[in-house]
Amino acid sequence: MSPDTSIIWRPDDDHTIRPPRKEGEVYRPDILEVIESTIDGLSGELRKLSLDIHDHPELKFEEKYAHDAYTAFMETQGFVVKKHHLLPTAWVATYTHGQGGHVLGINSEMDALPGIGHACGHNLIGIAGVAVACGARAAMEKHNIDGKIILLGTPAEEGGAGKVLLLEKGAYDEMDICLMCHPAPGPRHSISLSSCLALFRIEVEYLGHTAHAALSPWEGKNALDAAVLAYNNISLLRQQIKPTHRVHGIFEKGEDWAVNIIPDRSKMAWYVRAPTTAEAEETLQRVIKCFEAAAIATGCTVKVATPYGGNEIRQNKALGDEVADVTLKRYGAIDYEWGIHSASTDFGNITYALPSLHPGFSIPTVPDGGNHTPAFTDAARTEVSHNACLVVSKALTAVGMRVLTDDAFLSKAKETFEEGKISMNSQ
Repeated sequence: MSPDTSIIWRPDDDHTIRPPRKEGEVYRPDILEVIESTIDGLSGELRKLSLDIHDHPELKFEEKYAHDAYTAFMETQGFVVKKHHLLPTAWVATYTHGQGGHVLGINSEMDALPGIGHACGHNLIGIAGVAVACGARAAMEKHNIDGKIILLGTPAEEGGAGKVLLLEKGAYDEMDICLMCHPAPGPRHSISLSSCLALFRIEVEYLGHTAHAALSPWEGKNALDAAVLAYNNISLLRQQIKPTHRVHGIFEKGEDWAVNIIPDRSKMAWYVRAPTTAEAEETLQRVIKCFEAAAIATGCTVKVATPYGGNEIRQNKALGDEVADVTLKRYGAIDYEWGIHSASTDFGNITYALPSLHPGFSIPTVPDGGNHTPAFTDAARTEVSHNACLVVSKALTAVGMRVLTDDAFLSKAKETFEEGKISMNSQ
């Protein structure tokens, strides 16, 4: 069932109204006090950084301005910064206190979308990672807590699978856990622990034979017809797939197409999504048959490649329970339906690799102005959205600090991660 859009947070809502708090005290309120004062103290600088990134949107693997802005900021905060880390626009900022201890991993995203800029709020995601790292650093110094922070600047979430590439290159190997967050529409002052959809990206190419479209069309094999037929095949297939699955694609315009030449080449790009990786794989095989059938019908040959497979988010239960406890006692509400539940992210692959958490946080949006719309681009730069970003950053930092100070809690996070793998393999 889809969330009730009538309860979505709108810009003209009363921002001061908050849900009642849960009774009881949070873990280590002395640590949370440092976290809150540190992040609040950095609010102005973080907002300036967020707006700077928002004003300079860059597409996947082109995040040069963001790379330089984030690394410069982290250097001012006392972190050891490595630029161009494993990928040209990736970076890493680390801080170590004492000897030994656990390793807290955090992600900051950077890229924007073609034509509509930061319409997924990556400027907010980026400063959230910075806020968590700075809040944790301050708490470690204040209370003499051993451990290490690794803040990873991750490029190309939008279609480039930057985190998957970094994972393959070992960027996450040292982390005990990894944290990040993501803005989306939702109820006022809520943090979401929903999952997302697993995703396969498909690249399709049809090869045919040119001919004069009027003089001798029978000599041709029409690659554009093959692509059109494949599109129609999938449109029909959609009637027989589960309502929780998604299949969507585009034609990629041929540079040498002309009205009087039968096209001998066409290209398409498609996504297949489903609630779990296993379900997505099943629907993927049905979609591939649609491509193959179009090739047979038109006499063309077809090349199908799946360069990327993205897992659904496996929210770690121990980490999720802790962020829920802090949120309910200090900040707002928890939900399990909003967030990016019907979208996808390359962070899903990280949650398959180590204990991780990726909560959504609600920001006010206009009707039909959710993620990947120009209206969301506007929403991602408002002061109210900035404040919501700082709230989830505080809650995430509290989770991270519990990992660094509570061995039993980290053990529980690792246990629930292993239990999740067993459950996944038994499906």
